[in-house]
Amino acid sequence: MGKHALLSASSAHRWMCCTPSARLEEQFENTTSIFAEEGTAAHNLSEHKLRKFLGIKSKQPVSKFDCEEMENYTDDYVNYAVDLITQAKQRCNDPIILIEQRLDYSHYCADGFGTGDLVIIADGVLDIADLKYGMGVPVYAEGNPQMRLYALGALALFDDLYDIQTVRMSICQPRLENISIDEMSVAELKEWAEKTLRPAAVLAFNGEGEFTPSEYTCRFCRAKATCRARSEKSLELAKWDFVLSPTLSDEEVEEILPLLNGLISWANDVYAYAQERAINDGKEWVGFKVVSGRSNRKYKDKQLVLEACLAYGKTDEELHTHELIGITDMEKLLGKKTFNDILANLVEKPQGKLTLVSDSDKRTAVNFNAAGDEFGEEN
Repeated sequence: MGKHALLSASSAHRWMCCTPSARLEEQFENTTSIFAEEGTAAHNLSEHKLRKFLGIKSKQPVSKFDCEEMENYTDDYVNYAVDLITQAKQRCNDPIILIEQRLDYSHYCADGFGTGDLVIIADGVLDIADLKYGMGVPVYAEGNPQMRLYALGALALFDDLYDIQTVRMSICQPRLENISIDEMSVAELKEWAEKTLRPAAVLAFNGEGEFTPSEYTCRFCRAKATCRARSEKSLELAKWDFVLSPTLSDEEVEEILPLLNGLISWANDVYAYAQERAINDGKEWVGFKVVSGRSNRKYKDKQLVLEACLAYGKTDEELHTHELIGITDMEKLLGKKTFNDILANLVEKPQGKLTLVSDSDKRTAVNFNAAGDEFGEEN
């Protein structure tokens, strides 16, 4: 895995607003997710398609996410990128076109660098295009610090060689049918870099400034579950325990409503952190325990079940609807005793999902010391 910049472009929205968060996040492992892996696969496929369009040798990438949907959505992005390239070629004969280009903006942010999906320079215009494969929330180019950092990195490479006057930044989010464009002059971009970016970058690199938790800044922060500032902000709702009236007024409800999304998100993150520690690290939280969730029985081998029941004297018509009848119906058909006599070894009940619950829950706590093999651990 390649090196990641402390002041990365992709997290600029966070460390520019909540400057101490960059150093705080260093205490936590930079893990990936299935969504990040899917996004990487989409970028790799898009890069391959663009290279083929430009006549550059490229090997077809292969991933577990390959499917018709990804083919279609990456085609949408590539078609948009091709339109930008075609427009650039109409403005000049030899535009500079770079794909997955490393862009260094460390002259504004210490050790800052990132990778631009597509960089085009043609007759005074710098185009920066970025693929966003996620479908959770729309991402917009206007005022987007990630796109501006990429533009600053591209200007560092080419501003002395070409008379670039305008920067145009595009975000293509095909799964949400979202194409967002922001345009500004080079002078405006550099003014923003000096007055807004540079001061924030100095604070962030030094781990200084004020924590400013919000739904916007905390969403992907690695410290979000245990950040004290976020906890204190979320617990602002605790003051409603002391409201004198037995019911809340409409005005008080209106004051609470804007806090709820952040509070719910924080609570879910803390719970997920505690559960992960309990299940994976054996952490014992006072007043809580790990239990096994509900699971359903399933046939180990449907063909063997069918053969056993046919040998018992049941007909194929009795045993099938469109497929072999379910376990509950089978138990009713055979009777519980016969079911156990002939199918006990052909039915299994998988381990339920592990969940952290209060001690007041009636389910039995999981004994990790006695369940090593059951949970797939190696001795």
